[in-house]
Amino acid sequence: MNFKEELAARTAQVETVIKKYLPEEKGYQKTVVEAMNYSILAGGKRLRPMLMQETFRLFGGSGEVVEPFMAALEMVHTYSLVHDDLPCMDNDEYRRGKKTTHVVYGEGMAVLAGDGLLNYAFETAVKAFGTADGMQAPDRVARALGVFAGKAGIYGMIGGQTADIEAEDREMKGCPVTEDGLLFIHEHKTAALIQSAMMTGAILAGADGEAVRQMEKCAYNIGIAFQIQDDILDVTGSLEVLGKAVGSDAKNHKTTYVTLKGMEQAKRDVERLSGEAVSILASFSLRSLRNEFLEELVLQLVGREK
Repeated sequence: MNFKEELAARTAQVETVIKKYLPEEKGYQKTVVEAMNYSILAGGKRLRPMLMQETFRLFGGSGEVVEPFMAALEMVHTYSLVHDDLPCMDNDEYRRGKKTTHVVYGEGMAVLAGDGLLNYAFETAVKAFGTADGMQAPDRVARALGVFAGKAGIYGMIGGQTADIEAEDREMKGCPVTEDGLLFIHEHKTAALIQSAMMTGAILAGADGEAVRQMEKCAYNIGIAFQIQDDILDVTGSLEVLGKAVGSDAKNHKTTYVTLKGMEQAKRDVERLSGEAVSILASFSLRSLRNEFLEELVLQLVGREK
C-alpha cells in the first residue's frame, strides 16, 4: 500500500461527500450560506469524516448510510472552528491558510455561519434514514444520532470548550489549570468528535456494543495524542507550514500539555497513546477484520508536522 496515494484518493472521496451535502447559495439567506460554505471549503485534513468512513469499513459497512453523518460531522467540526476564531474566543485571523470567517464576513455573520453549520449538520445527518437498508438499519441510524448529538453537546465538545474558557479566566487570576483539568478539556474539546466519528462508523456498520466501546477508547487516545501534538506544533511550527498563527497559546497565557509536562514527555506520551490506539485497531484482525490504512492513518495524524 502506498499510503500517500491512498490518503489522497480517500481525501478526495470525503471531499466529494461533503460537497454533495452543502446547502445552495441562494435566497435572502444567501450570505450566511456563503459564509458557511466558505468555512467548510477552506481546506483541512478531513480527519473526522475519514475516521468515520474507515471505521465503517473496518466493521464491514457498505452503502451510503454513513455519508450524511460524514458531512454532518465535518459541519459540526467547522462550526466549532468558526466560533473558536471569533474575537471573543481565540481571536485568530487565519485558519487553514485563509482568512478566518469573521475577518471575511464580519463577526455577526460568522456567529450565524457557525449556528447555521450546527443546525444544518442535524438536517444532514437525519437524511441517513432515507439511505438505510434492512430491518436493523433505522435503529442503527437512531443510535448513531444519539452518539453524534451527545459528543457535540454539553457533555462532549461544548463541555470541553466551557472548561477551557473557565481555565483561561482562572489562569489570568494566577490559578493555572491542573493536569486533570487539562485532560478533561482535551478529552471533551478534541477527543469527543473523534469518538463520535469512530463510534458512529462502528454503529452504522452493525458492530456490537463491546466493539463500539473499544472504538470509544481508541478514539480517546487518538484525540488526546492529537491535541498534545497540536500543543507541540504551537511551539515548534510556523504560519507557513501550519496555515495558522503559532504561539497563540503563549500569547493567551494558556497552560498546555507542553508547559505542564515538558516537550520531551509530551512527545513520549504522543507515541504511547497512538501506539495503544493502533493496538486496539489491530486487535480486530483476530476476528478477520483489518484496516491497515486506518492504522497507518492514526500514526500519521498524531505524528503530523502540520
